[in-house]
Amino acid sequence: MAIRGILFDKDGTLIDYQRTWVPINRAVAYHAAGGEPALARELLRRNGQDPDTDRVTPGSVLAVGSIDDIAAAFSQQLGARTPLSLSADIDRLYSEGGARHAALIAGVEATILELKRRGFRLGVASNDSAGGLLASLGGLGILELFDFTAGCDSGFGGKPDPRMALGFCRALEIGPQEMAVVGDARHDLVMGRAAGAALNIGVLSGTSTRAELEGYADLIVGSIRDLLECCAFKTRLGAR
Repeated sequence: MAIRGILFDKDGTLIDYQRTWVPINRAVAYHAAGGEPALARELLRRNGQDPDTDRVTPGSVLAVGSIDDIAAAFSQQLGARTPLSLSADIDRLYSEGGARHAALIAGVEATILELKRRGFRLGVASNDSAGGLLASLGGLGILELFDFTAGCDSGFGGKPDPRMALGFCRALEIGPQEMAVVGDARHDLVMGRAAGAALNIGVLSGTSTRAELEGYADLIVGSIRDLLECCAFKTRLGAR
């Protein structure tokens, strides 16, 4: 059965994670730490971002976690010092930062436009909040190309729960066997497999290495700009 719909992760797949979220993670940690630099550095280190090199650990809470996941991880470390509205504060800071600093990975806009031109139905599923998703993608000129968007608070749960992918299928009236899922993390690919997606594609443009995606992906490419020239991708999707 031909694939009719493609569901993309956002950060690391469409949006450049290093340029966009690494500095915002620092601001979020600083806020959570009450402005104490040493404590902010420790929050980053324990939750997946090296404060010296800014390298983000694949699969860490800062790489793949939802707003609530990050708030819970910070709270566990902060204990009684946890700000009362930490989850809401983190959501606000990510939304504000994403609106100011979001940058697309090179070639994303042209690829999405071409997939849309060929008639594929497109969606975005993110562990960012729905508001954060709209804030970060809204100024980049591609949001209107997607037929479906879902954040971790859109009623489908967060990845790797398959409900976002299944919601995409229901909204577009396609079956999971007509869907491809594209993402830079195991969470994305586990979601796709659990939903029964026909094709799960890993990209190396985010926080994960090839070794970390192997065993979860049916196909691995450098970034989504490589999809249209990838013979394996064209074979699985069918010529359009």
